[in-house]
Amino acid sequence: MNKIQTPCRYDFVGSFLRPEKLKQARAQFKAGKISQQELDAVTDEAVAQVVTKQKAAGFSVITDGEFRRSYWHLDFMWGFEGVAHKAGGGVQFNGEVAELEDTWLVGKVKAKQHPFVAYFRFLKQFEDEQTVAKYTIPAPAQMFQQFIIPQNIESTRKIYPDNESLIQDIGKAYQQVIRQFYEAGCRNLQFDDCTWGAVVGDAAQQRYQALGLDLEDVKAQLLAVNNLALAAKPSDMVINSHICRGNYHSTFFTSGPYDSVADYVFAEEKVDALYLEYDDERSGGFAPLAKVSPDKKVVLGLITTKKPELEDKEAVIARIHEAAKYIPLERLCLSPQCGFASCEIGNKLTEAQQWAKLALVKEIAQEVWGE
Repeated sequence: MNKIQTPCRYDFVGSFLRPEKLKQARAQFKAGKISQQELDAVTDEAVAQVVTKQKAAGFSVITDGEFRRSYWHLDFMWGFEGVAHKAGGGVQFNGEVAELEDTWLVGKVKAKQHPFVAYFRFLKQFEDEQTVAKYTIPAPAQMFQQFIIPQNIESTRKIYPDNESLIQDIGKAYQQVIRQFYEAGCRNLQFDDCTWGAVVGDAAQQRYQALGLDLEDVKAQLLAVNNLALAAKPSDMVINSHICRGNYHSTFFTSGPYDSVADYVFAEEKVDALYLEYDDERSGGFAPLAKVSPDKKVVLGLITTKKPELEDKEAVIARIHEAAKYIPLERLCLSPQCGFASCEIGNKLTEAQQWAKLALVKEIAQEVWGE
């Protein structure tokens, strides 16, 4: 059994820029010009190549770059019973509308054999003694939030009269899918979670007040659904969480420090580690890290994936030591603040710049921790 566990001292979140050949193949498939089998062949090759590059860059974790999905979150939701989707819709980010598919409930949320598990099996074949395969999925809270947003709440209430019953079904369905990943050999799973980033800051307070919702109740529900999903986690399986404020084509969704959610997610969420966005002033200071429970590690996302310019190494090292005033240095790791392509459109940098960012992460981590 592979003994490597995430997070690694120098790490990354999971998604990578799609190579041009894969982008073209996906466009051809959507246009009906190539078959699913032909698209799968191109995708398989692209995944194998990006894994090779991850290994060549000296990282101990490998992912499939999220190459098989259009969106970091919605595609996963489509793998449950009771979920429908269609083209159309979007979410306003900072200066740009993120094109997303409408995704809503048409029945009770239930687990079935999830297609992402087969995707993980393909990735796992590349695992070796020096690397561990990590798979990324949206957090249960992300799925819960998707079905209580204003445009979905009416259809959701026809199926679930209250949020508690929805939380119960999502949490239990996730337990089953986590078990599917485990049985496929997955020991390192990552929740990607924008819900905590959506409830921080003054804008969030105003947004939820306008919906007639108490923000503290919302936070308690996000924590409840995530922890319910984790309640049956096998003891030898690592599940971490990446907390984000939105990342679409180098734009963001929300701003605000972690202070107002630290008592929930930092202190009480039953994950093994937190990957935290800390690449600019929108994230606030490090003081909330003092609330992180002693059983968790923290991966500092100090290198941005939103811009191609490389960070100043000494400035990043200084920030790591600043964070270490609130949580011991040995419980800290380093990564970019998010993936490079949360959706297939990707961020505004080149593949060469992407790999340069990761080389900097590794260089800094080795200098700080000597490993």
